[in-house]
Amino acid sequence: METKYSNQKNVLILIKLLKEHGIKKIVASPGTSNMPLVASVQQDDFFEVYSSVDERSAAYIACGMAAEKNEPVVITCTGATASRNYMSGLTEAFYRKLPILAITSTQDISRLGQNAPQLIDRRVIPNDIAKMSIHLPSIYTLSEERNYAVLINSAILELTRNGGGPVHINLTIADGRKDYDITELPNVNVISRINNRDVFPELPNGKIGIYVGSHNVWSKKLTKNVEEFCRKFNAVVLVDNISNYKGEYAVFSNIVTYQGKRNRNVTHMDLLIHIGDIVGTDFQGLEYDVVWRVNPDGEVRNTFGKLKHVFEMEEYEFFEYYVKNHCSFDIKNSYIKLWNNEIKEVRSKISELPFSNIWIAQKTANKLPKNSVIHFAIQNSLRCWNFFETDKSISGFCNTGGFGIDGNLSSMIGASIVSPDKLFYCVIGDLAFFYDMNVLGNRHILNNVRIILINNNGGQQFRNYDSSGYQFGSDVNKYMAASGHYGNSSKTLVKNYVQSLGFKYLKAENKEEYLSIVDEFVSEKLTKQPMLLEIFVGEENERNAMDKITHLKMTNLHKKKIILTNIIGEKKVKKIEKIINKLDS
Repeated sequence: METKYSNQKNVLILIKLLKEHGIKKIVASPGTSNMPLVASVQQDDFFEVYSSVDERSAAYIACGMAAEKNEPVVITCTGATASRNYMSGLTEAFYRKLPILAITSTQDISRLGQNAPQLIDRRVIPNDIAKMSIHLPSIYTLSEERNYAVLINSAILELTRNGGGPVHINLTIADGRKDYDITELPNVNVISRINNRDVFPELPNGKIGIYVGSHNVWSKKLTKNVEEFCRKFNAVVLVDNISNYKGEYAVFSNIVTYQGKRNRNVTHMDLLIHIGDIVGTDFQGLEYDVVWRVNPDGEVRNTFGKLKHVFEMEEYEFFEYYVKNHCSFDIKNSYIKLWNNEIKEVRSKISELPFSNIWIAQKTANKLPKNSVIHFAIQNSLRCWNFFETDKSISGFCNTGGFGIDGNLSSMIGASIVSPDKLFYCVIGDLAFFYDMNVLGNRHILNNVRIILINNNGGQQFRNYDSSGYQFGSDVNKYMAASGHYGNSSKTLVKNYVQSLGFKYLKAENKEEYLSIVDEFVSEKLTKQPMLLEIFVGEENERNAMDKITHLKMTNLHKKKIILTNIIGEKKVKKIEKIINKLDS
């Protein structure tokens, strides 16, 4: 007889992933809200379904099964107080580390507190009844399908992680008739977690990229293992200024990935290996068939949307394993050479840039003293400087934890205090600077601090051509980009403040002024005072520099836009874009 599944998408995805992860045993208690799940699995011969009217007993039955067979067991019940009876059995499972997956069905939780019948609040659970608890709402969009599939994968993997234990899924069942007319389960990405005791998957014989998110300074062992891996398997290391890998296989990819037109032979790879943490740079220009994440935290982080395996181990262990246990690839075309040639070609197209944060980065990145440290503020400054490389001896950092405006300057000051023999640089915009300027009054500040303040009178991030704020023209400055605060680009406010605090103050309002003082600012010698260099740049220069650097290789559409702008002017082109956007919406 043909299996007929519920038509509720969240139920279908959950069932598919239970099957893919090999979870067969289900102890079902009767009820209305869990009927779509129970009615679906009882028709599927893959599952072994057992019945228990008493939910308290059901949970303990599952404990006995899990302990006897050493495998995960599902328990499922309806809404109302049924799930409360799971607590004692789940407590047992928690302390015995038994992999019990409790699926409690519920109505839409937006009704909580509205006197809706048979609806209780499970959003907060006791600490010792589940290792992980997730809420699974009704699913309607493709984006929701992908995101919640990752979440379900995470929950299922947690059942057996670090010794195992119970996990809770609060499953929303939508209103209306519960139809059972689906004959095939959806295709869902299955994610596995691998540790040192597991069988490692085979490397695909193709192009491999190692993408490094924000990363602390690399150990010699990690560098050695990564470079042996790259040499053996024709891989490259995709980095930016906060990746902190400076070896021979480094690819400073942003100048390529930000382009309007890209060479797919370079940017497409068969496997992307993600190491490090928060991604501080653009990866949208990359293409990849599958992603493996390597991190000792072992967490499921689907940053790139195609996560297949999570390797819960130290990074050096991962690369060491494949170097020692996997045959070399027959290398026909050097991948590092492909990347380097592409980067060289793109860089060759850079013409004179407007006076801007990007121009400052272009003229300064290669001048910074060896063994110095540079910190970047959010997000425009980091992006601008990631088009240009610093010396291999220089470490780079950015407050990526929340990627917020808080504490960028303070983090740099803290680092400079404990390493008085190193020079510390900070590149920061005016909004972030004034947000954190109180730290400059700290009495522990030393003479190894040098700050580049890009004063463009507001949040440039919101005024660039690719920002949704650009469509509002000058109105973006009122509230979105927050222009006009903090002295409205006053020429004396910062000067008087920092000089009073013992800083040497420098300023530049054009290219000539900057070039006349940059050598003093990047001198490798420690000066008597900390320095602050304030650079006044206009928002139009900033916007045009970003547009220019990201369209060194242009699509035909962008070429036509430039031609049209030269003929009728930017204001008229803006009006045409507004009309097109309205028609599209």
